[in-house]
Amino acid sequence: MRVTTKGQVTIPKPIRDQLGIGPGSEVEFVATDRGVQLVAVNEDLSQEEKLRRFSDVLDRMAGTLDLGGMTTDQYMEWLRGPREDLDVD
Repeated sequence: MRVTTKGQVTIPKPIRDQLGIGPGSEVEFVATDRGVQLVAVNEDLSQEEKLRRFSDVLDRMAGTLDLGGMTTDQYMEWLRGPREDLDVD
């Protein structure tokens, strides 16, 4: 895929179909550590479609966080700092 002199690219039809992108649709390009992600901005999605897409994102993220052997509680304390408002015996 090439970028035109006007900075334009053609989104392949299978991707447009999968994301529900048509004439007049809005998209965003989001920079990630692995490159760029194309995101369709579509407020007309059904609740089920929104949940399916969110679930897909969570599935892709599964297993990507290495806690270094910490438990969830240890990680939360590391992330937020110690809770001084709690009585710990």
